[in-house]
Order: sequence, then structure tokens, then C-alpha cells
Amino acid sequence: MAGAPLVVGALAAVAVVGAAAVAGAGATARAQQLGHAADAAALAAGDVLIGWSAGEPCAAAERLAAVHGAALRDCRIESSTVIVVVSGPVLGIPIERAARAGPPS
Repeated sequence: MAGAPLVVGALAAVAVVGAAAVAGAGATARAQQLGHAADAAALAAGDVLIGWSAGEPCAAAERLAAVHGAALRDCRIESSTVIVVVSGPVLGIPIERAARAGPPS
């Protein structure tokens, strides 16, 4: 019985470390999702910009960002390039990711 508190303490420590690892992995995955949302939004806007799709480039970017669970924070067209910035929460902290679509620079 003398070892019971030690076992309980060890199990509690393992549970805390495990929970932290799961939270960290979830945050990393969500940050990557935001990066993918930025890429998809920029490509959608670029398709509209070059005439492959109908509509307005930044409206297309906003639709794609929303589909990926992100909010479009900025969309600007510089010559033949579209630059978008999307944001979303990661562990309650707002994170932004940016992407561009256009010809090679």
C-alpha cells in the first residue's frame, strides 16, 4: 500500500504529458489547415484573376477560406499576383497564414 501514492502520481504525470501532447498535435494540425486554406484561397482568386473562373478574385478567396474554416483577413492584387491572408483560432489564439498565387517571381 505504501507504493499506491507513487503509482497514482506517476499515472497523473503520464496523463498530463499525454494531454499536452494531444493539444500540441491538434494545434499543429490546425495551423497546417490554415496554411492550406490560405493556399486554396489564393489559387481560387488566381483562377478568377486569369479568367479560368468567373467572378471577383477576393470573393472567390473568401468563399474558399470559409470552406476551410478560416476567415479572409486580407486580399490584394498586385499586377498579376494575388496575395491573401487568412486567420483562425489555434488553442484560442488567433493565427494568420498568407499565400500568393501568380506567375513565378
